Amino acid sequence: MHTKRLLTTVAAVSAATLLIAACGGSSSSSDSSAAPGGAAYAGPVGTGEGQVNVLAWPGYAENGSTDPAVDWVTPFETKTGCKVNVKTFGTSDEAVKLMQGGGWDVVSASGDATLRLIYGDNVQPINTDLVPSYANIFDDLKMQKFNSVNGVAYGVPHGRGANLVMWNTDKVTTPVDSWAATWDANSPYKGSVTAYDSPIFIADAALWLMATKPELGITDPYALDQTQFDAAIELLTQQKALVGEYWSDYTKAIDGFKSGTTSIGTSWQVIQNLAAADGGKVMATKAKEGATGWSDTWMIAKDTKNINCSYLWLDWIASPEVNAQVAEWFGEAPSNAKACELTTDKAFCETFHAGDTAYWKDVYYWNTPTANCLDGRTDVKCVPYSDWVTAWSALRA
Repeated sequence: MHTKRLLTTVAAVSAATLLIAACGGSSSSSDSSAAPGGAAYAGPVGTGEGQVNVLAWPGYAENGSTDPAVDWVTPFETKTGCKVNVKTFGTSDEAVKLMQGGGWDVVSASGDATLRLIYGDNVQPINTDLVPSYANIFDDLKMQKFNSVNGVAYGVPHGRGANLVMWNTDKVTTPVDSWAATWDANSPYKGSVTAYDSPIFIADAALWLMATKPELGITDPYALDQTQFDAAIELLTQQKALVGEYWSDYTKAIDGFKSGTTSIGTSWQVIQNLAAADGGKVMATKAKEGATGWSDTWMIAKDTKNINCSYLWLDWIASPEVNAQVAEWFGEAPSNAKACELTTDKAFCETFHAGDTAYWKDVYYWNTPTANCLDGRTDVKCVPYSDWVTAWSALRA
C-alpha cells in the first residue's frame, strides 16, 4: 500500500497554471478550437516498438520487486514484447515536471495534474476505440471535467476513492455522519482533528461551505471566485486551531487513529481497512454533505515514440484482470466493471462502492482549479491553482 500524496510547491506549478488560466479548462466549454495535444492516434495499434516508459504512482505498475506475488508488468512484457521501464513519483507536481521534461510515454495522473498536462501540451487525446477495455469502464468515470476537454477524451480512468470522515470509537463514542466536528470552532475534539496536507484540501473547505453557506453560491469546490476562495481560506484558518496533525502519508494517518492521538478527521477507505485490520478502533463513512475524492487517469505523452506500446499498456492496465489486481493492491475502487468478478476478496467492490453509482453522485473528484471557472461561469474569474498553492503554503507556515 502506498500514499496518495500531494505536497505541492509554487515553483512546480506556476508555468503550467498560467497556461491553464489562459486556456480555460472546462469540458463544458463552448470553445470549438482544436483540442490541445493535436489529433488522437488513428491506429490501428500494431506491433509494439519494444519498450514503454511509464510514470506511475507507487503501486500502479508492480513488477514483482515489491512483492514477488504482485506482478502485472512481467506478463504484459511477455505478451506484447514491450519492455516496461517504470519510474514512480511521490506528488502530482513531480509527475507534471517529469512529463514536461520529456522521455516518458504514459503517466497515471491525478485530477489535480491532468488539466495541467493537457493545457501544457504534454499529453495527447486518446482514441478510445483503440482501447477495447475502455468499453467496460464505469460510465460515470468517462468524459469527466478532469479527463476530457470539449468532448475529447485524454485518458483512461484507472480507479477512484472518496475522502471519508473517520473517527476513533474510543474518542468519539457516538457515530457521526457529518464533517461538522472537523470544522466547528467549538468542536469537542480540538487538538485531535486531522486533515489532508495539500492545497487541494481547500476544496474540502469549499464543500463544507456549499452545505452550510449556500449564499456563497458555490456549486463546484474547484471553481471558486475570489469571494468564495477567501471564505474557504477563512474557514481553513479557523480549522487550523482544531488540527493536531496534517497528513499526506496515510501510514501516519493510520497510526494517529489507532493510537487515539487523532479523534476524527479526513481519511480514505483503505486507511480504515488497514487500521481496523491492525486492531484499531475506528469507523468511517462518507459524510452526508458529500465528499471530495480522486480518480486517476492513464494518459499518453504527446511526443511519445512508442505509441503502439503505449496503447497496449493502456488497454492492459484497464483490463478486468489487471484492474482488479491493482485495485486490491492499492486499496481503491476499480474502474472496470468486470474487475469486480475477479477480485480475490469477493466483497471488495461492495466495500469500495465500485459500481454504486448513487454513492459517487456527491463525490467531487480532484480537479485543477483554473482562472476560467470550471463550473461554467463566465461573468467572474476563478482563483487558479497557483494561488491555491500560495495560500496553502501561507496557511501551513
